[in-house]
Amino acid sequence: MNRLEKRYRKSDSIVSRKIGDDFVMVPIRQDVENLSSIYVLNDVAARIWELIDSKNTVEAISRKIADEYDVNPQEAERDIIEYLHILEKSNMIVPK
Repeated sequence: MNRLEKRYRKSDSIVSRKIGDDFVMVPIRQDVENLSSIYVLNDVAARIWELIDSKNTVEAISRKIADEYDVNPQEAERDIIEYLHILEKSNMIVPK
């Protein structure tokens, strides 16, 4: 399977919420003391997060972002693949 055909789902170890104008992601751990990071996403990153649903392929997410944000499709694809790689390495998403 090529990387554009991949699908991801959100990890059960992440909670995300829109709070005011901010979109935040919080990794959940067993103990509150282990809560080490809170991530605040920009609009594009938050939209990508919303599109990660086990159904959308990387290619579909890239097309939607390119259309919605008027970005060059190749640039959107490259940046989204890089962002998804970071999320996967951080255990925030998992391949479906």
